[in-house]
Amino acid sequence: MIRVLQISADRSARGLLHPGTAAFARQEAYAQRFGHLDIVAFSRRSDGAKKIDAGALRIYPTNSRSSLLYALDASRLARTLPRPDVVTAQDPFETGLTAWWIARRLNASLHIQVHTDFLSPAYARLSLKNRLRVWTAGFVLRRAVGIRTVSQKIKGSIEMKYQLHLEPSISVLPIFFLAQRFRVVGEGRSSELEERFRRFVHKLVVISRLEPEKNVALAIRSFQTAAPTTACLIIVGDGSERQALEKLRNDLGLTDRVFFEGEQNATPYEAFADLVLAPSLYEGFGLVIAEALEAHKPVISMPVGAAREMGAILAADADSFADEVKRWFINGPRTASLNLYMYQNFDDYIRAYCGDIIACAQVKKT
Repeated sequence: MIRVLQISADRSARGLLHPGTAAFARQEAYAQRFGHLDIVAFSRRSDGAKKIDAGALRIYPTNSRSSLLYALDASRLARTLPRPDVVTAQDPFETGLTAWWIARRLNASLHIQVHTDFLSPAYARLSLKNRLRVWTAGFVLRRAVGIRTVSQKIKGSIEMKYQLHLEPSISVLPIFFLAQRFRVVGEGRSSELEERFRRFVHKLVVISRLEPEKNVALAIRSFQTAAPTTACLIIVGDGSERQALEKLRNDLGLTDRVFFEGEQNATPYEAFADLVLAPSLYEGFGLVIAEALEAHKPVISMPVGAAREMGAILAADADSFADEVKRWFINGPRTASLNLYMYQNFDDYIRAYCGDIIACAQVKKT
């Protein structure tokens, strides 16, 4: 049994601050495996988050007046808690820097998780904030004793950039998802969707947040260039880019063939699709890709995350994305399968995740 302190920034309605969510259930499972898990979670007063005491799991929201005070408030909270053996952070950026400071002051081991391919050139180009995060990540990762990445691509880029071949230990532990729900071909199909889109021969689907890094405009333009008039494109998700993307659709004359579904349960669309498009500029793992392939649906993806390892059809770059879509209409394939997934069940994932952190308990490097 060890005591772990986790620094989190998940404020979403589906996040760990809310009992009953999948994220909260994972924290409970981690806590049972560790023996003690304290989580200090960045939050705003307006979130109305409360302290949670669930036996081995305790969650402490910072309830900060401003996001600028997250690190300070988290550090103050950490000083009131029992000293941890390991401090782990969900990213090498703001939470990672906070975790490093806390681990240094408490003489604890530092474990960092990397879910984003922050060394992709597209990541830094997106904003000044991202460029600052890249610098922060280099500082933090060099001071960790253990790093968990979610794809071989991220692990390789970190090793090459920082020459971290021996120390710290870098593991590859993909994100967990319920693969079993797609083990039967066709499971999860929706008769309502089948009827709505029955007039189209081929249904292409994008499942994504509509944010700049997801590059959904590339999928729309590629569809316009490469798809026959008997095909449709269905976009599942919402975000700040939606209005601009709808305008692009209208400008390209695709109003009757490109459909925005908003935020929806992705499972029926993954089961319903003939082809899934993943045009993101960068990804950590690529959960949508994994789910689509597990549903036996082919995926055309940019070379991001674990797309190559999982078995997606890769476009070399944005300029060739439409070519891959056109090639798919001509040659297929019409079915696919997930090549790489290391967990047989939830317990496998919990053992691997917790074991990665437990291995850091006896090593100090902050």
